[in-house]
Amino acid sequence: MTSGAADFEALLREAFAPVEPSADLARRLELTLISLTELAQEELESWELSSMRDPRNWVRPAAAVVVGAGAGGALVLLRVRNRHRARRQQSSSLTELAERTLADLSAEARRILPRRS
Repeated sequence: MTSGAADFEALLREAFAPVEPSADLARRLELTLISLTELAQEELESWELSSMRDPRNWVRPAAAVVVGAGAGGALVLLRVRNRHRARRQQSSSLTELAERTLADLSAEARRILPRRS
């Protein structure tokens, strides 16, 4: 009976072993998020305020806001996460790591948000 339990445990360990994603997965994900963010920005720039009087016209801008915010937020997190290992090595304490991470989040969000004139 113990042999069966050991085999079962070995099968579980093999099934739950971490799998490394392909090398270009992060790059493809980043390109997709950039594309979604840009498309949402273009959609929001193209709508006219006068057409917003009719509630039927609210769907596209609302969807663009949701998609743009989601893709932009995910893009910020992806880029900050990619630089986390370097920040961890540069930081001498947990507080310094948190400060560097927050500064990186802020800088990346400013880079992604559309510039208003």
